[in-house]
Amino acid sequence: MNRNSQLFPRASGVLLHPTCLPGPHGIGDLGAAAYRLVDWLVAAGQSLWQVLPLGPTSYGNSPYQTLSALAGNPLLISLDELAGAGWLEPGDLASPPASSSERVDFGAVIPWKMGLLDRAWRRFQAQAAAADRAAFAAFRRQEEDWLREFALFAALKEEHGGRPWTAWPPALRDRAPEAIAMAAARLDDRIAAHAFRQWLFARQWSALREYAASREVRVLGDLPIFVAHDSCDVWARPRLFHLDAEGAPTVVAGVPPDYFSTTGQLWGNPLYDWNAMAREDYAWWVRRLRLALRQTDLVRIDHFRGFEAYWEVPASAETAVDGRWVKGPGLGFFESLRRHLGVLPIVAEDLGVITEAVEELRDAFAMPGMKVLQFAWDEPRNPFQPHNHAFNCVVYSGTHDNDPTNGWWAHECDEPTRDRVRDYVGHPVDEPNWALIRLGMLSVAHTFVMPMQDVFGLGREARMNRPGSESGNWDWRLPGWGLDPAHPARERLAHLTWLGRRRPDQRKSLYEDARERDERARRAADEAAPRTGD
Repeated sequence: MNRNSQLFPRASGVLLHPTCLPGPHGIGDLGAAAYRLVDWLVAAGQSLWQVLPLGPTSYGNSPYQTLSALAGNPLLISLDELAGAGWLEPGDLASPPASSSERVDFGAVIPWKMGLLDRAWRRFQAQAAAADRAAFAAFRRQEEDWLREFALFAALKEEHGGRPWTAWPPALRDRAPEAIAMAAARLDDRIAAHAFRQWLFARQWSALREYAASREVRVLGDLPIFVAHDSCDVWARPRLFHLDAEGAPTVVAGVPPDYFSTTGQLWGNPLYDWNAMAREDYAWWVRRLRLALRQTDLVRIDHFRGFEAYWEVPASAETAVDGRWVKGPGLGFFESLRRHLGVLPIVAEDLGVITEAVEELRDAFAMPGMKVLQFAWDEPRNPFQPHNHAFNCVVYSGTHDNDPTNGWWAHECDEPTRDRVRDYVGHPVDEPNWALIRLGMLSVAHTFVMPMQDVFGLGREARMNRPGSESGNWDWRLPGWGLDPAHPARERLAHLTWLGRRRPDQRKSLYEDARERDERARRAADEAAPRTGD
């Protein structure tokens, strides 16, 4: 069995961010519904759960624009588990903000939940058992290389009314040692409170991961290639980014005009100074990926092509049209990661403008790329069509950036495209979501992932993100019936998973069959070889 067969056995799974889970507190979390999801996946034959980035979100609530590339999102902390530990009382949870069960009202949920986390911190200080105090202290020591920095940043941001770090007093903006020391002393309790939130997140996420692993469900994480400008990462290490003397970006990230936008996408993230990073042997990236691989089993790196060449846009530009391609760090970057971390269980998000050089970089480290079935239907040479798939790739019906498949079929497909899909599957298409799920399950690719919206045949109303749109994103939630064991979609999915031999209990026979065939062929060749001598 080769390395990729072990790292990426034939499998399938679902894309569903934890904020999308159902529950009583206005936003999905790491509590009971997350465990029910794992059980649901197992019953449906799935062995992979893909999530979006898990960092602390900020303006716009995007998991791709976080306050830290290393910290966890306190919004995901289960309040019920805090009540179970005695750090909240049942009455504290009695009046959550009014919200729809199908949408997250971030404006109402955030202040309510953060207030309860502060209440839990005060109760922890007053009444926590010695073992819990020791565990928290051990966490702070073990994670000090990033936690102290982030907790100070979060406390300072809180002190300055949430304003970006570039708007803080210059001494704090520029991390003058005396100003930082004074802030650390002044904000000692708030720094501890933010460290407490990180401990809660880490503890709950670790327990959920262990439960998933015990049920043979692996977690596929997501790592944005770039970080937010208003983040601890940029504030603490401005030398690693292209910034001016006041900390503002001089150039920013984006992509040229594409499927989603005729003017490209202007992300606005500051760009790395890759030469500065190389001089430090990419130490910041090594730390980032090491922590990501502690949180998840596999990691999808978003916008992988940026490591070969990235779209650089002047910071003053209003759209991404007037950018240019600039060479990225290439082979040396991944060689450094492999030297420090060993095997790289990375999925390369290689969508968009992909060149031979990008493919060569991906293939040099045997990283699977991505094939999106919604993008497959112009003509038979399209590499996303199932007959063109390679073993070492991850197939998606759609991603978090796409309309759910039924929305895509109704609103984005013209009739010639629908005709090509019908021609390909060989019959009328009444349920486009199940047509693509079936194609993905039967693909030769080792991994197939579908958004949960596709499993339940939801439409445009359930879209997670609209690239280029600044509002109405990231707030979709799965209705409570989505985890009902009696829902017929679960058994239908289980059957297609069995048909595509993607269930965990089918893997052993699949690879044993291959080894037995190889062994039989070897014996036959030995027997057929001419014998010399007597």
